[in-house]
Amino acid sequence: MNSELRRSNTEHPTSKGCSGVWILAEQAEGKIQRIGLELLTRGRHLACKRGTTLTAVVLGDGTEEAGLRELIERGADRVIAVDGAELRHFLVEPYAACLAWLIAEYKPEIVIAGATSLGRTLMPYVAVRAHAGLTADCTELDIEDGTGNLLQTRPAIGGNILATIKTPERRPQMATVRPRSTRPAPRVQGRTGDILRLPAPADCLKTRVRRRGFIHDESEHGVQDADIVVSAGRGVKKGENVALIRELAETLAGALGASRDVVDRGWLSYPHQVGLSGKTVSPKLYVAVGISGAIQHLAGMQTAETIVAINNDPDAQIFRVADYGIVGDLFDVVPALIERIQKERHGL
Repeated sequence: MNSELRRSNTEHPTSKGCSGVWILAEQAEGKIQRIGLELLTRGRHLACKRGTTLTAVVLGDGTEEAGLRELIERGADRVIAVDGAELRHFLVEPYAACLAWLIAEYKPEIVIAGATSLGRTLMPYVAVRAHAGLTADCTELDIEDGTGNLLQTRPAIGGNILATIKTPERRPQMATVRPRSTRPAPRVQGRTGDILRLPAPADCLKTRVRRRGFIHDESEHGVQDADIVVSAGRGVKKGENVALIRELAETLAGALGASRDVVDRGWLSYPHQVGLSGKTVSPKLYVAVGISGAIQHLAGMQTAETIVAINNDPDAQIFRVADYGIVGDLFDVVPALIERIQKERHGL
């Protein structure tokens, strides 16, 4: 591979000559971030349906070789790592210029990134430069039979419906995907692929912004980062009863979540909301208390490893995705659970 590639003058690309699925693997301090491993799961599915290759793109400065190899072991057929001092930390202008340069040279058919602060900022810039369509904040991606078009599903109208969007006349087809909406791709030790390290072209590194510093968020992690999430639904009946669900969350050393109904009623604040119009979570344990299981909520938590549902309606939708279901009055069940957990914890 010649690392001294020049920019293409191609404009308004159509599907002709475009092939391959790309994911953008974010790095921080030279280490690959979880979102890239999640995108490999999405990208591998799309690449298999299109019968094509999967490429992971990394923009950084000396990204660790072990991280690049891990991308191969988790499903990428090729990794393209673009290095430049200006790419060590995210700045939208050089990142966008470098990604647009790669797209013009290699002509991928599909490019997906995480709906993170980086992805939400970067991808619109790149889509404009590449004259491509972009669908943001997708929860599902698939390939349309017959056409090969990317089907991009995302919440619309405040999360009340799911819209499926396609861009049949432009390439690449671009989308951002919600973090935690799928699990990281499994690692296969010894899996092989190509790793290309390319120096960033000097004219791609121009920027009008300078990074002066970074202040870490020291606040307590919310529902997205928790291994255990206990969520309250409308079944708690009134705001003061949320305290019972909070006690269960604290007993399990978990985070407190909520359905949209609970947030809309002002019983909990928006950062607690799980679902299409809130946070997407994928914890080891998700406990849904008094939640009926509307599709908007299920889309935000159904990738949890283990789901426990407590509801007095045996026909509630939540039981269709639950691994364990308890049919009963939550005001009887939750105190009993808290008591039992505390006894087990203290060996009683």
